[in-house]
Amino acid sequence: MHIEFRHLRTVKAIHECGGLAKAADQLNITQSALSHQIKGLEDQAGVELFVRRSKPLKLSAAGMRLLRLANQILPQIEALQEEFMGLRAGSSGRLHIAIECHACFEWLFPVLEGFRKSWPDVDVDIRPGLAFDALPALIKEEVDVVISSDPEDIAGVTFTPLFDYSPVFVAASNHPLAAKDYIEAEDFRGQTLITYPVDRARLDIFSQLLTPAKVEPASIRQVELTAVILLLVASNRGVSVLPDWVVREVKYSSDYITRPLTKEGLTRRLYAATRTEDLDKPFMKELIASAGKEALRLQQA
Repeated sequence: MHIEFRHLRTVKAIHECGGLAKAADQLNITQSALSHQIKGLEDQAGVELFVRRSKPLKLSAAGMRLLRLANQILPQIEALQEEFMGLRAGSSGRLHIAIECHACFEWLFPVLEGFRKSWPDVDVDIRPGLAFDALPALIKEEVDVVISSDPEDIAGVTFTPLFDYSPVFVAASNHPLAAKDYIEAEDFRGQTLITYPVDRARLDIFSQLLTPAKVEPASIRQVELTAVILLLVASNRGVSVLPDWVVREVKYSSDYITRPLTKEGLTRRLYAATRTEDLDKPFMKELIASAGKEALRLQQA
């Protein structure tokens, strides 16, 4: 038996209208075409679906079973059609984000708070990109955006610049290195370096300064939260290197000092990696724009 969506709509319309003429008007087809459709469906089923002697026209027991099926399936189909319309219009979709920058959680949450109000029909989720290979997941469509400071040349993937930032040295105000105008790689010898629990290849302090200079700190202490890192630094339990926008409040505290890394300072750029085909989606454009504005706000705070 071959049942089509139009058959289910027909059964539902006749039941609701109580006659062929009104049902045909509702379905925008001729009464003759409707009668032909019903006959074909009954021939397939091998049973009558309507009690034709009754007025208004009523469904038979078999017809009622088909009506129950229509009431289950048609709302789901209508919901799916609305979802597809939203996808075509760019008002709905999925936005699963992987973050390779550990500190970016604190920056991204305000962005997403505003985003969800503007795009309530977009399914938003965050996955720590440090726990898996984020860029391969982007290509496989397991995630939709990767926040990264390490752009790569990958076919079908676009790295959109979000903002530039400077990794800065952070220490207690009474630390011996506080007397220096800037910090060099050699200054980290003998120091306890407090970092996020991230592979050192993904930490700016190693990739941009210590590894090229072949300098190793006395010890490394890994801490999950920025607030705890700053607490330990203020207690002189070690030093750290954090993005300048993360330590914006430190500038106004007497417990800490911040210093540039190297005389010229270091500058890094954060990117939003997306599948190139997704860049034209309206909600994707707004996310990227909002992310840049929030970063600028933090830097100017």
